[in-house]
Order: sequence, then C-alpha cells, then structure tokens
Amino acid sequence: MIETVPVKPLDKALMEEIGMAWHTDRDGSDYIVPELVQVSEDEAEAYYAAANDLYEMYLEAAGQVIDNRLYYELGIPSNLVGLIEQSWKEEHLHLYGRFDLAGGLDGLPIKLIEFNADTPTSLFETSIIQWALLKANGMDETRQFNNLHEMLGENFRRLITGGDEEADFSAAYRGEKLLFSSMHDHPEDERTLRYLQNVAHDAGFYTDFCYLNEAGFLEQEGVFNKDHQRADFWFKLYPWEDIAAEELELTRILERIQDSGVTRFLNPAYTLLFQSKGMLKVLWELFPDSPYLLRAGFEPLPGLAQVEKKLFGREGANTAILDAAGQVIQSTGGPYQHHKSLYQERAALPQDAAGQHYQAGVFHVGEACGLGFRRGGAILDNGSKFVGHRVV
Repeated sequence: MIETVPVKPLDKALMEEIGMAWHTDRDGSDYIVPELVQVSEDEAEAYYAAANDLYEMYLEAAGQVIDNRLYYELGIPSNLVGLIEQSWKEEHLHLYGRFDLAGGLDGLPIKLIEFNADTPTSLFETSIIQWALLKANGMDETRQFNNLHEMLGENFRRLITGGDEEADFSAAYRGEKLLFSSMHDHPEDERTLRYLQNVAHDAGFYTDFCYLNEAGFLEQEGVFNKDHQRADFWFKLYPWEDIAAEELELTRILERIQDSGVTRFLNPAYTLLFQSKGMLKVLWELFPDSPYLLRAGFEPLPGLAQVEKKLFGREGANTAILDAAGQVIQSTGGPYQHHKSLYQERAALPQDAAGQHYQAGVFHVGEACGLGFRRGGAILDNGSKFVGHRVV
C-alpha cells in the first residue's frame, strides 16, 4: 500500500493566473489532488533507470520497424511513411515524451504500459504545479525527481547546436523562429504550448503561437503563422495519425516541406512509431528478458490476465481488462474502435488505502527527468487525477 501526505491545495485563482484553467473536473472535484506520493530515493532512481533503458529499446525497435517496413503491422498510415523515414534518417530531435509505467512503489516491479511520444499531456502539471505544491507548503522544492523544466530548455538549444555539448548556442543561433500551434477551445493543449513557448523563449529562440487553423503551408516556403511569417521549426500539438486521416493534402504538403528543409517539425513524424502500441509487441519480441516489458501481441494471450487497447487510443478510451479466461472484467468506450487491438499482459498498479490505483508518468527529454502520478480506477481514463510527489 502506498503512502501519501496531505498538503494545502494551490489557490485556484493563482493557478488560473499562471495559466492552468483545467484545475476543476466536470463533477466539481479538484483535478490536482492535495496530496503528495512519498517516493524513496531508491524508487526515484529506479524510475530514472527504467525510462532511460526503455528509450534506448524504443530506438532499436524503431530501427527494426523501418528496416523491415513493419508500418502496416503498427497501424502507421501509408501517407506518413515518407515523413517518418526522412525524419528518422536525418535524426530530427525528439523534444519530449512521457512513459506510462505500472509499479515502482510498494515493492511492485516497474513495467512499461505505453509511451506517449507524440502528443503527451500532463507536462505543465509535472514541471510546474507539483513543484509549486512543495513550495507553497513550505517544503524543500528540490525534493522531487523533477528537472523537466531545465531539460526542456536544453533540448530547445539542441535544435541549434545539434547536441554538441561544447557548442555555444548564442554563437550558432541565427534568428531561427519556433512556431507553436494547437486547436481552438482546448485550454490544456494551449497552456502546454504556451508553457513550451516560454521555455523556448528563455532558451534564446524567437517564438510565436497560432491556432492550427491559422497556420499556412507552402511546399517550398514552409510553415507560416497568421501574419505570413515563416517558421524554422513548427511544434503542433495534434496527433500525426489524425493529420494523416483527416488532412490528406496537408500531409502531402508537409512531406514536401520536410524534403525542402525549410521547416522542421516537432515532435518529428518518427515519434508516431513510438506512439503506436504495436511497438509493445515489437519490444517484447526483441527484448523478452527485459524486466520492464510485458508480454504483448495482436491476438488474445491464452491463460493470462491482460488488457486490450487500441493502437492509437488515448486517455483510457476503448480499453478492456480481461481475466485469464478471456472474460471482460471492465471496459470503456470511446472514439478509437476502428483501430486494431493490442493485447498486453496486465500489470499490477500500486494502490492506496482507499483502493485507488496509481500510474507513474516519467518524462524523457534527452534523458529521464520528471515524475508524476495519475490516480483513478483500474482503467485510468480522462477522469483520473494528477498527484505530485516528494522524495523522502
């Protein structure tokens, strides 16, 4: 059973002042739990090691998928293959992603659930809000596994220095512009990008923001903001697979923009390989002895308690928990039913005294750098809560 400590919640007016408008769920309850998970130094180190090892495994697995052209198996739209292969070949920077992990507390082994590599959420909560909870409660704000903010700044600078640790960003920077885009009426997505924009600005970039419907695209000239100013880098918080399905002509234009090299995309298209839950099967086949992986396949797993989920499902939608006899114990609906299913051995999630389940999210930005938790039922859906932590 895991231990949490109660803390005084952050004032909602303060949260809105810093841009976090989604602090209250539809039922009127707080999204940010006024508690902190107690994490030992050894547990924090174990999360750090697991996320770093898993990222290296994903890199190797992605190479296998590309070399063997396993795109159909992973549900990758054919009109994204060119974008994926070129961004992989040219080693375009993966800005950030988040591993969802079972276990790691109360003696439970850490197990990979999935990798949110393209459009991960809970960035602002992990980087800023849980740190602010410690500070507002008079606790040592350094007692977290959380240098996410600093690592994001370093990764933005790597866009210019190419990862050369000795390179001087200010000497290499030539006024490149970074444009951020999200959908209208999605406050969490917009706040995430506004936060990233601030980090990039502090790192030395000229930045701008426009909504997706305000951005312009020309094959040889690149991506433009609403004032027709070209961006050298464009971060879109919108899933690659949805662009491929909904915007066929835009997908073609984006491939030609990438070919011309005038605008580079964040996160790059190859992160869709990581995002596909079909990679869980590839990983299991490549690394069957890894302590972090669960058995996974495209057919039900005989004799195992397991979870059925869609290759591109999000927030627990279209997920089912099956017992060892293959009977559905619990399930959720959602908009992803048309995607192929992946079956993954079920892992135990830590629980508290009230029987609520906790899933760790570990951000990877060049290396593992930020831990936070989601709390809810056996299937963590869009009604789950965010819980910060303290290293004790």
